[in-house]
Amino acid sequence: MSDFRQPGPPGRRRLDGVKTDDVALEKARDSRYEAVRSRDARFDGAFFFAVETTGIYCRPSCPAVTPKRSNVRFFATAAAAQGSGFRACRRCRPDAVPGSADWNVRADVVGRAMRLIGDGVVDREGVAGLAGRLGYSARQVQRQLTAELGAGPVALARAQRSHTARVLLQTTALPVTEIAFASGFASVRQFNETIRAVYAATPSELRAAAPARSRTGAPSAGIPLRLAHRGPYQAGPVFDLLQREAVAGIEEVSGSTGRRVYRRTLRLPYGTGIVAVDERPGGTRNGGGWLDARLHLTDLRDLTTAVQRLRRLFDLDADPYAVDERLGADPRLAPLVAARPGLRSPGTADPDEFAVRALAGRAEAERLVQRYGKTLDAPCGTLTHLFPEPGVLAEAEPHGTPGALAAALADGAVRLDPGADRDDAERALLAVPGVDAATATVVRARALGDPDVAPPGAAVPDTWRPWRSYALNHLRAAGERENHR
Repeated sequence: MSDFRQPGPPGRRRLDGVKTDDVALEKARDSRYEAVRSRDARFDGAFFFAVETTGIYCRPSCPAVTPKRSNVRFFATAAAAQGSGFRACRRCRPDAVPGSADWNVRADVVGRAMRLIGDGVVDREGVAGLAGRLGYSARQVQRQLTAELGAGPVALARAQRSHTARVLLQTTALPVTEIAFASGFASVRQFNETIRAVYAATPSELRAAAPARSRTGAPSAGIPLRLAHRGPYQAGPVFDLLQREAVAGIEEVSGSTGRRVYRRTLRLPYGTGIVAVDERPGGTRNGGGWLDARLHLTDLRDLTTAVQRLRRLFDLDADPYAVDERLGADPRLAPLVAARPGLRSPGTADPDEFAVRALAGRAEAERLVQRYGKTLDAPCGTLTHLFPEPGVLAEAEPHGTPGALAAALADGAVRLDPGADRDDAERALLAVPGVDAATATVVRARALGDPDVAPPGAAVPDTWRPWRSYALNHLRAAGERENHR
């Protein structure tokens, strides 16, 4: 469906894919319009609005003059707005908002599909590949996504490619032809037509609109990025965790607290990468902000995938308002939430790597890196290797628990990709000899990004659902602070 005003059966309509009656539907539209009128950044990425008189779609916090209610249409995704003929606002850049927090929480086929599309699966494997990973037919996936989000997998991937192209046009001096194919477009003509349709500008005009100082020359100089987040963001605890866990050779954290930089190597579908992310964000204020980052890629086609993996690592698509509201109502957690609003539940940039590390421990992981990790063609300081692939580990050290887990990851018995079913993955992990329930739950929380994980046997209140992972992070952060006094 193209927007939230599509007709359904008599007396029943659909809003965000859920059947509801006309009164509830109108109330939901009114609440969205109120968010637009108040320019509420909490809803950026949760929905989009378009103005029929201008042909432009925006994020809810757009600073432009608020349009009349009668001229506004609401959409679940940017792709749905684009599919209805609306162009992206040049002022608020709705394509650059944080992703919907729903895809972190939801374990159904739509949530899993959106995580896979974000990882670039449609660009690499097509709709058939996406459907195969989900265990559905291509027609079923198309129908479910279109019914709920107003756009199918091809349109959703196209919107994502458009955003990638804009980033490259406005942050690099690469030739337009190279950017077209690096963004995932099949031809320069398709690229030009899409950019005109989405941004109402040619690629050259879009590039000219960016400040010259924001553009770098060659890919070797790195691509500067602002990784947007909604609401407050507690960067300190995230960087503390990354610093404690850092595996020499593939990761490092430098600088002093509050000014640290996290750097790591990335294994990507088309090549390799090195990323640097600053602890000091562009803003930790309630309205949201960003983390500054720079990506060095051997193949620019990996840009979208690399960005999505960083977003999962730093939990940038979370909805801190929903989390803090639920957990802040609990007497035990209320003071902790007040002390650290926007505390995140970090994920990982490489699920298979994290699973092996969680099982083997840091010291053993460093040994595996030095012995079996692939050496970078161009090492950068202390970053010299990629973490060894599961197949390499399974063949090199087949005996023992890490070898058994690596073999299960290599042959697909355990799947931890963004579209994996979380319950199936946990059961498969527990079937690997030597993997206990504690390790499986840690992998579920971090590698699969499940926001609602509690340690086995822990007495955790149901009122903390669906944010138990965040609740436990609050308890850990408070405990660590007490220990350091």
